[in-house]
Amino acid sequence: MPTPITIAVVDDYDVVVLGVARMLEQYPDQVRVAELSTTQTVDQPVDIVLYDAFAQPETDTADLEQFLVNPLAGRTVVYTWNFHPQLVDQVQRQGLHGYLSKALPARELVAALERVHAGEVVVSDPPGRARSATGLDWPGRAEGLSDRESEILALITQGKSNADVAAITFLSPNTIKSYVRTIYRKIGVTSRTQAVLWGVRHAFVPGPQVPGQWG
Repeated sequence: MPTPITIAVVDDYDVVVLGVARMLEQYPDQVRVAELSTTQTVDQPVDIVLYDAFAQPETDTADLEQFLVNPLAGRTVVYTWNFHPQLVDQVQRQGLHGYLSKALPARELVAALERVHAGEVVVSDPPGRARSATGLDWPGRAEGLSDRESEILALITQGKSNADVAAITFLSPNTIKSYVRTIYRKIGVTSRTQAVLWGVRHAFVPGPQVPGQWG
């Protein structure tokens, strides 16, 4: 029987890495989550680093660069909803090995990871605003926030202005304003200060490191 591909799931938010890991554990014969990291590091050899871009400044390539030069990280893949052409081009020029959509069903995500492991550079087709893959989790999901709304609220909670959020997400300022209004309505607040306090209370700041071993 072939040996499962070993995966490190990386994100600042423990609930996010746990959600991705639980989705992947449905396929134990194909992939094995060997490490969960909320510190942007990998401490043991893995075949693939799956970098979940939840609320990350995707224009900042420093975190991704450290995985490319880390001898413990075989190949590095970004996992995101943001498919702005400039970002996709940037990742390809940087030398990453995949840019995968969060809209992929779990079985298609695993198949894409297998292709990456086999030596391909895999870039998903740009997603529509479909629901995220079954099994994912993120802060605010239980309160009715979509993954993108949660990512925007996380950036606001971290002190980003609307202009900052627009630049980070490659969305227009008007689109961000529309998202902010929807977020306020869903969480029952009327001001940015109230939204930040709500975000702090509901784990919209990076959480403590989760255990390095999965399972």
